Amino acid sequence: MKISIPELSLVLLVGPSGCGKSSFARKHFLPTEVVSSDFCRALVSDNENDQSATGDAFDLLHEIIRKRLTRGRLTVVDATNVQPEARKSLIALAKEYHLFAEAIVFDLPDRLCQDRNALRLDRQFGPHVVRNQSQQLRRSLRGLEREGIRHVFKLSSTEEVDSVTIERQPLWNNKKAEHGPFDIVGDVHGCFDELVELLGQLGYTINQQDGQYTASSPDGRKLVFVGDLVDRGPGTVQVLRLVSHLVQSGQAFCVPGNHDMKLVRALRGRDVKRTYGLAETMEQLGQESEAFRVEVAKFLDDLVSHLVFDDGKLVVAHAGLKESMHGRGSGAVREFALFGETTGETDDFGLPVRYNWAADYRGKALVVYGHTPVPEPLFLNNTVNIDTGCVFGGGLTALRYPEREIVGVKAHRTHYEPARPFLPDGAETPRLLQHAQDDVLDLADVIGKRLIDTRLKPKITIREENAIAALEVMSRFASDPKWLIYLPPTMSPTETSKHENLLEHPDEAFAFYRKEGISTVVCEQKHMGSRAVVVLCKDETVSQKRFGVVQASLGTVYTRTGRRFFTDDELERQFLLRLQVAVSESSLWDELGTDWLCLDCELMPWSAKAQELLQKQYAPVGNAGIHALKAENEIVAQAMLRVPGLEALSANTAARLDAIEHYTRAYREYCWPVSSLGDLKLAPFHILASEGSVHTGKPHTWHMEVIGRLCAPDTEVLLATPFKVVDLEDEESSANAVVWWTEMTSRGGEGIVVKPLNFIAEGRRGITQPAIKCRGPEYLRIIYGPEYLLPANLERLRSRNVGAKRSLASREFALGVEALERFVRREPLRLTHECVFGVLALESEPVDPRL
Repeated sequence: MKISIPELSLVLLVGPSGCGKSSFARKHFLPTEVVSSDFCRALVSDNENDQSATGDAFDLLHEIIRKRLTRGRLTVVDATNVQPEARKSLIALAKEYHLFAEAIVFDLPDRLCQDRNALRLDRQFGPHVVRNQSQQLRRSLRGLEREGIRHVFKLSSTEEVDSVTIERQPLWNNKKAEHGPFDIVGDVHGCFDELVELLGQLGYTINQQDGQYTASSPDGRKLVFVGDLVDRGPGTVQVLRLVSHLVQSGQAFCVPGNHDMKLVRALRGRDVKRTYGLAETMEQLGQESEAFRVEVAKFLDDLVSHLVFDDGKLVVAHAGLKESMHGRGSGAVREFALFGETTGETDDFGLPVRYNWAADYRGKALVVYGHTPVPEPLFLNNTVNIDTGCVFGGGLTALRYPEREIVGVKAHRTHYEPARPFLPDGAETPRLLQHAQDDVLDLADVIGKRLIDTRLKPKITIREENAIAALEVMSRFASDPKWLIYLPPTMSPTETSKHENLLEHPDEAFAFYRKEGISTVVCEQKHMGSRAVVVLCKDETVSQKRFGVVQASLGTVYTRTGRRFFTDDELERQFLLRLQVAVSESSLWDELGTDWLCLDCELMPWSAKAQELLQKQYAPVGNAGIHALKAENEIVAQAMLRVPGLEALSANTAARLDAIEHYTRAYREYCWPVSSLGDLKLAPFHILASEGSVHTGKPHTWHMEVIGRLCAPDTEVLLATPFKVVDLEDEESSANAVVWWTEMTSRGGEGIVVKPLNFIAEGRRGITQPAIKCRGPEYLRIIYGPEYLLPANLERLRSRNVGAKRSLASREFALGVEALERFVRREPLRLTHECVFGVLALESEPVDPRL
């Protein structure tokens, strides 16, 4: 006997004690899927037969069921369940979580159950118990379905019990195995010509022969229609033919809209008001055959309330769907999917007032819907409304998934006048609604221990104490949070060099990447500046439209901890204007198809804080040291005239004096006054992101070449970064890079950064280090002090450990890439900030101070 149950349901095992429910459950279900009343009784009392613990046991049983149903797990209830009042609360739970309740009934002979109980020493109760339970079961058998149980499977003999096989049926809305790519089309409402035009723009070729439509799909893509195919427009019949044929051929999916369901009722003779375009639709269908009308009614009636795609990452429903309803099946789910959620009131135009369910949506799945027309696609909290009112003179829109790109065509004309003005005067621009939602930070999104899933690294742990430190920095010192879409990762230095009198050398960086299996690297000059992230807009309107800032501007420049670089607003504006002009003259706006850019850069000179540190802390140390050692040197020289054997002391003093003089010259290379725009230098080295794209999939050579073109129009402020491509399998290529590094650092340059050719590179154990810095000996005086190369000091520094630093760098890199990808996908800012806060929190982790 085959028993088919929905893959997500609440299954009640019903039968008297001793009928074999527990053995049956062990045979057919996972141990974790079965919630047993006896087991719960034992959990609360250490004795599964302690009837005094029954109340607590069933409280626990219900709580476990709630948790499992919330997470969408099939759950089997192993209890007698023979009384209607016992089943009532369980059926209510299934209804609450929008699931089906199924019952497997064990209607076995009383004598069999009593004999089995007699064999169990812990079940010594009289035969009247089983007899009463069996009577209660048989009295309620006929009414089980009326109680709300969808299917009842009755087993009347041990042979039937032993022959059972359980089949788990996927829910009709379960299309999780369909991964796309998809083109999701908004409410068509009979606008056939616009639909054909839109499909053409999406790359589909539509053919018609003898009333049958076929389509060729680009790159294996499939169409998904969000419903409301009918009413108001002139081409309802053609739309129905086209969409039904595409669905039947497997090239498309479709969910029903409220207009589609109203049409089904009309075609089946139900008494419905022929308003809002239904009269015109019935007139059009009246010219078709009865067979076609029957076919239309069946096609529309067979559509499922919503569909779940791509392992649960995408949900399509006509009016949207709350997360608690995803992948569920009930009348309430279908009602919400068709109509949304209303207050019960009507507005001045006689239309229902709707709750904005998307404003409270926090789900991980992208929900694509229509139903309520908007002037342009409305992205809000990982949902998107793509009904752009084609039939009302707006446009027909499609969302490309997973790209999240919008493709649309304008309506050829206004086919139907809306009851409510399409965009009321003074209404808030829809695209800004997401920004309004992002104005308030929910502390729960950033505080406490967190596990952040990223594409490059799963489950990055952020400890609570580190999150608190990040929140302190962000809340007190950060730029406008709307701009903070990325923070750069820390960078690990090379392992300690084996070269004499050197702490870092390119050979160690090359050896690391060779060991990782990477044959080509890019060496970029490391500039003597501060890490800067630049977010640049094509014009000031973009800052409000795309980023949601209150005060319009061309962008911002902030440090690697999110602080503004410029305290002078006018200087920042002039700086961004120069950069904006350079981007325009290099044609990057058009080339990248964007109206904003995010750049990773070095800004020179060092930031004001760094300069202040050098001038007020390091410089006095250097100058005082020079004066003291000069005095000491003079004393030693005088002493040598009178006391022989002081040559060693004199040599040591001279060496220390030389070290401090080198130190003083080194820090002077990094500071100069900034009194005008011409005193600044910006050296970009990554084109991180633009509208619709995160450019981490491109090699570093692409970034360097594009940046070279960007810097060419303005060499006074912009500095193209010199770089070399190194073949690690070619000794001469590696040697030439070392010579370049040596010459650069001997002139006082900071050093180089060594990166794999690919922005994201696979090593031996997954994503490898995105970059390794190799600094010159003179620059390192700034880090370690003037006398770090003296033998005793150098030996102490050689034992530094880069392991923790590299772990930190790889985690921060994954978070940074994830933040950009979430922003470009137009996910809520809180999800982007989850990663940005994560980077800043990780900066609180301890690393070897010698690094």
